[in-house]
Amino acid sequence: MKRKIIFIVLILLVVVAIVFKLSKNKKIIDAKNTLVNNKDLTVPVKVDTVQLQDFNSEMLKTGNVLPFKEAKILALGKSGTIKKMFIQLGSHVSAGQKVAVLDNKLMVLDLQKAEYHEKKLKEDLQTYTELLAGKAATQEKVNTIRQDYEDALNEVYQARKNINDANITAPTSGIISEKSVEDGMYVASGGEIATIVNLSRIKLNVRLTESEVYKIAKGDLVIVTADVYPGKRFNGVVDFINPQADEMHNYNAEILLDGSTTDLFRSGTFVYVHFNNKPMLNVMAIPRTSLTESIQNPFVYIVRNGKVHLQKITTNGEVNGKLIVTSGLQVGDIVVTSGQINLREGALVKISK
Repeated sequence: MKRKIIFIVLILLVVVAIVFKLSKNKKIIDAKNTLVNNKDLTVPVKVDTVQLQDFNSEMLKTGNVLPFKEAKILALGKSGTIKKMFIQLGSHVSAGQKVAVLDNKLMVLDLQKAEYHEKKLKEDLQTYTELLAGKAATQEKVNTIRQDYEDALNEVYQARKNINDANITAPTSGIISEKSVEDGMYVASGGEIATIVNLSRIKLNVRLTESEVYKIAKGDLVIVTADVYPGKRFNGVVDFINPQADEMHNYNAEILLDGSTTDLFRSGTFVYVHFNNKPMLNVMAIPRTSLTESIQNPFVYIVRNGKVHLQKITTNGEVNGKLIVTSGLQVGDIVVTSGQINLREGALVKISK
């Protein structure tokens, strides 16, 4: 009996000790929370005042020169051996010009066989047509020969086409930039012979971000400069804007330069493209560092009476590190530009210089 009483007393003592410890821990935690959540805590921040500003909205992007057209010269007929190449790297070619010829000896033999077969079937068809008129042949036999004759005509056509395709021609005008085969080399049907680049007009490729692509439109005039021509300015026009972004959320745009630049640039040359050379007057602007999140979800902290308030805003692009604000703020508002990480709605702040 005594053992049972002692055991119960020990259990009670353990329970009391646990309750005491938990109570003590709770007081410590509450004290820490009180310290952290103390509304009297003042956070030092840096600020800027919203004001109307004027900007030159020129957008400068880098790009590179592309050929106006680029085409592969292919062996479109049957496989064969290159008998003769008529081009070299750098050769100027015109659309339709013969650039290579395949050895066509076997093709000529195929044509002779096809023509002999076609001639024989033509004679057979004439003979059996006459026999049918005299009721010495069946209509079925005549139909079979007629079908064979039509197939033979198709074989003759294909054989002649193969001989014609042995003369490989340029699909467009331009300069030979790559040559894949030489005389005596074997090339498969559809195989690549050479590459043509057409620089009759100069095309530039530029990558634009999501915020930039909405600032331009097809037909916009641009100015192009290049390190290889210091001090010179070239006129261009936006010819194409890809509606689909790439994996990096960039949009490709193509610029066409005027015809006077044809002999000045080589494909791959690095250039600068100057967009939208128009002033923006009396627009509200704040430093980009004012944002608490990304430009896709723009919020800022406004300081009023020593406290901060989170404010949703809308923007219309960025110029020289400043965001153009279209709504959500008023001229004279004070926005936090540094220290946002320590802020929450209603927090007290001290403005640092």
